[in-house]
Amino acid sequence: MALLALGGCAAPDAHAPPFARVPYEPFSRNAAIAIATDEWRLWGMRVDDNNDAGYVPTEATMGEHQPGLWERVGEYWWEGMNTGVPEAGWTGKHDEKGRVFPLSANGDYAWSAAFISYVMRVAGAGVAFPYSPNHATYINYAARAAQGEIRDPLLIAENPATYAPRLGDLVCFGRGPARDLTFADLPTRYIFPAHCGIVTAGGPDTLSLIGGNVEDAVTLEHLHTNDEGELRDDRENWLAVLRVMYQQS
Repeated sequence: MALLALGGCAAPDAHAPPFARVPYEPFSRNAAIAIATDEWRLWGMRVDDNNDAGYVPTEATMGEHQPGLWERVGEYWWEGMNTGVPEAGWTGKHDEKGRVFPLSANGDYAWSAAFISYVMRVAGAGVAFPYSPNHATYINYAARAAQGEIRDPLLIAENPATYAPRLGDLVCFGRGPARDLTFADLPTRYIFPAHCGIVTAGGPDTLSLIGGNVEDAVTLEHLHTNDEGELRDDRENWLAVLRVMYQQS
């Protein structure tokens, strides 16, 4: 096995813990929600319903730089990425060689996609999930699946204007130069900046969405919905809802 690893032939999940790699239990909606919610509790149950208004990133305010939390981000990277991916060696404040990166380079080490990948891996998604340091990788995968291009997909993209997100689904929007992308533009032939969070709770006219690297922490947001449960929240230009094909509730 050591020779296979040195030769670049290791399985993409060879580094994952046995309970996730086997997995010990079926990939379930309840497990994904519980994992994301527990991580949110670990980070202090931060809630952001005002799009980072008033948040100023400094060494003192950035949770990802604090002892006990920068290491946790490292676990998201290590377990969320496939074997051999350079980003697997990152933490909340270090590159793959253990060097602390400056605050000015913080955006180059965004870990929100690593967080989603970690949740899916630990919940038992196995090798079927398109683990990536970029949300666009699995957004495009889900869009291709919606067009019938992927057999037995784990994710299927749905139009946020007409689909009511379910618990455990991923809700996504484009960022920066990709902010104006729409569902009709998917899939793209390129990687674009984006963000996705996992729906962990629902109620009258609202959804709870947990995502990583929001205010440099694992953070919860409340999204407004209509009576049918469809997104009607104008804080973002919602790009897609990724329906996750769990094996169990």
